[in-house]
Amino acid sequence: MKYQEALNYIEEITGLGIVPGLDSIKELCRELGNPQETLKFVHIAGTNGKGSTLAFISTILQAAGYRVGRYVSPTIFEYRERIQVDGKMISKVALGELMEQVKAACERMVARGLSQPTPFEVETALAFLYFQKKKCDIVVLETGMGGLYDATNLITTTQVAVITSVGMDHMQFLGDTVEKIAGQKAGIIKNECYVICMKQDEAVMQVVDQAANEKQAMLVVAGAEEAAKVRYGVEKQQFDYAGMKNLTIALAGKHQIANAVVAIEAVRALGQKGFAVSEQAIREGLLATRWPGRFTVVSKKPLFIVDGAHNEDAAQKLADSIEFYFTNRRIIYIMGILKDKEYDKVISLTHKYADQIITVTPPNNPRAMHAYDLAKEIAKVHTAVTAVDSLEEAVEMSSLLAGKDDVIIAFGSLSYLGRLMDILGYER
Repeated sequence: MKYQEALNYIEEITGLGIVPGLDSIKELCRELGNPQETLKFVHIAGTNGKGSTLAFISTILQAAGYRVGRYVSPTIFEYRERIQVDGKMISKVALGELMEQVKAACERMVARGLSQPTPFEVETALAFLYFQKKKCDIVVLETGMGGLYDATNLITTTQVAVITSVGMDHMQFLGDTVEKIAGQKAGIIKNECYVICMKQDEAVMQVVDQAANEKQAMLVVAGAEEAAKVRYGVEKQQFDYAGMKNLTIALAGKHQIANAVVAIEAVRALGQKGFAVSEQAIREGLLATRWPGRFTVVSKKPLFIVDGAHNEDAAQKLADSIEFYFTNRRIIYIMGILKDKEYDKVISLTHKYADQIITVTPPNNPRAMHAYDLAKEIAKVHTAVTAVDSLEEAVEMSSLLAGKDDVIIAFGSLSYLGRLMDILGYER
C-alpha cells in the first residue's frame, strides 16, 4: 500500500461509527500479535498540556541515549507527525506497509462479524507495530480523549502514568463534572506503576489519589510552586528545581514551567524503573524541546504568536500569559475554532485583551465554526471584529493593522495553525 492509499483508507473508515470500550482495539492488536506487549510506556492523559509534557519527556529520554517512540494527536503540519521515533516522523513507505497489515487485520475482524475499528484504533495499532519494528526502548504515549476507555489504554506495561492539567472538555463523552473527567483520565493508572500528577484543583487530586491507592501505584504530585528563581520570557525561560540550577526551556507561556516540572518528575520516576537519566540529559532535553503551536513565537516585529487554546482551561492559561507578558501592548487576534468547543467561554476569557479581532474558518474541517458565525458571537462583547475568507487574508490584514511593537496572537483550533505557520514561513 502506498502512502496516499493509506490516507485514503483512514478517510474511508472515518465516520463509520464508534463502539465505546477497548474490545475492538484489543482484538485488532491480538490479530497483529500484540506488539504493545513488547514495549514499555510513559502514558499521558489530561485536558491540556499533554503534548508539551510529552515533548519534554521524550526529548529528555532521547538526550539520555534511549530510542524513544512518540505517539501524539492532533498534529500541526502533517499526518505522519503522530508517530515518531527519536523525533523523526514515520516514513511514508513504512506507514503504507504497516497500514496494509492493519487493514488486513481489520478485514479479518469484519469477516468474523466484528465492528470495523475506528481510525484512532487503526492508527494506535499501527503505531505499536512501528515502535516494535524500530525496537524502541520506551514509548511516550498520549491519550486521544479521556483515558479509561481510550484506545491507548489497552497497554499493560506502563512504567509511569502522567496526569497533566484536567479541565472541562469533551463533556459529552467524559462527564459533566471535573471529578468525572478526572476519573476518566486516572483510568490510565496501572498496578504498581508510578503516577506523576500536576498539582491542581483539590477535587482532581482526590480522584487521582484514590485511583493510585486502588492500583497500589506510587503517586508523586508535581507542583510548579516548587520551581524557584523563575525567569519568564517569550523565547527562553529559566528556573531552579530539585537541586538543579538554571534549567532552561525554549517553550513560552507561564504554564510551561509546570509542564516541565511534571516532565522532570516523570523521568526521575523512570529512573526507579531502570531508565537512568542524568542531570545533564534533563538539561539538554529541556532546552532542546520544541512543540509548535503552543504559545509559539513565529515571527518578530511585530511579534506573532500562535497557540492552540481551544477550551476553557487552555483559554485561561492563554489569558494569564497575555496579562503576564504583554501588559500595555496593543494586541490583535486571529481566531478560528471548532463549533463543538466551548467557544463562548474562550471568547469570554480572552476578548478584553484584544484591540482588534479577525475571525477565520479552520479549513478542511467539517467541525469548523464559520468565521462569520464566530464573529457574530464575538460582536456581543467586542466591537472591533472582522470575519475574513481565508488564512492568507487574516495574515495580511493583521500585518497591516499591527505596528512593529504590537502583538498578533492566532489561537483556537490546532487544525488551522499549521497552515497559518506555513504561510508565515515558520521553519519546522
